[in-house]
Amino acid sequence: MKNINQKYLTGERALFQGEDLKICDTTFADGESPLKESRNIELYGSMFKWKYPLWYSRNIKLEDCVVFDMGRAGIWYTENISMKNCMIEAPKNFRRTNGIQLDRVTMTNAAETLWSCDRIRMNQVTAKGDYFAMNSSNIYIDGFELVGNYSFDGVKNVEIHHARMLSKDAFWNSENVTVYDSFISGEYLGWNARNLTLINCTIESNQGMCYIDNLVMKNCRLLNTTLAFEYSTVDAEVNNTIDSVLNPAGGRIQAEKIEELIMEASKVDVSKTVIQTAELKEAV
Repeated sequence: MKNINQKYLTGERALFQGEDLKICDTTFADGESPLKESRNIELYGSMFKWKYPLWYSRNIKLEDCVVFDMGRAGIWYTENISMKNCMIEAPKNFRRTNGIQLDRVTMTNAAETLWSCDRIRMNQVTAKGDYFAMNSSNIYIDGFELVGNYSFDGVKNVEIHHARMLSKDAFWNSENVTVYDSFISGEYLGWNARNLTLINCTIESNQGMCYIDNLVMKNCRLLNTTLAFEYSTVDAEVNNTIDSVLNPAGGRIQAEKIEELIMEASKVDVSKTVIQTAELKEAV
């Protein structure tokens, strides 16, 4: 590999089509697309300060690097990229990128980030911004903090562990999502999803988990969650009191107590749903 150390690079396409490079302590300043169409690149302690740094690239490794605010739309159409101990200040990162590994990465402005990507693994990632991970697939996450609405819209085949998410409209239109040991707060959680599973989770959601085909909840807690499960098919095991349930389409709901149960025969077939609480033992 050719070594590039402590350089200050400017101008458009500074290292265009670079190949087999080890880049250390280098600043990519003003100038678009500095590493466009690059191959087999390792970056250590380096900084990107302008737009489109890694488009159409292959086999990229970054450690202890920073993407500043103007490095926006930074990684598009790229394949096989890993980032470790990095900070990303720029929005709209990762678009139509396949094979992403993020370890201890902070994204302070993650608006419209990770769109239409595939094969993603994230470990100890923090992000802030709306529309995170739209239409991406085959995602595995462990240790995740997100502040941002409309996250994971349209995703497929997702597994999440140990997350804390403040996210209105999370998991809309998603398919095959399983979340373990996590806290999620946000209105309208999971609408129009298919095969959404929540295990050992605490949820806070106004009108949450509605219009879902096959919602599964195991050993979960619902806090300040009202008008839940409307038109959803559900198998829910809730270990505390649910504030209110509205017109589930079918299945089973087990809870310590349901403060308000609304089952309207004019809107759903009430015989298809079994309600089990300490106060109510029979099917409704």
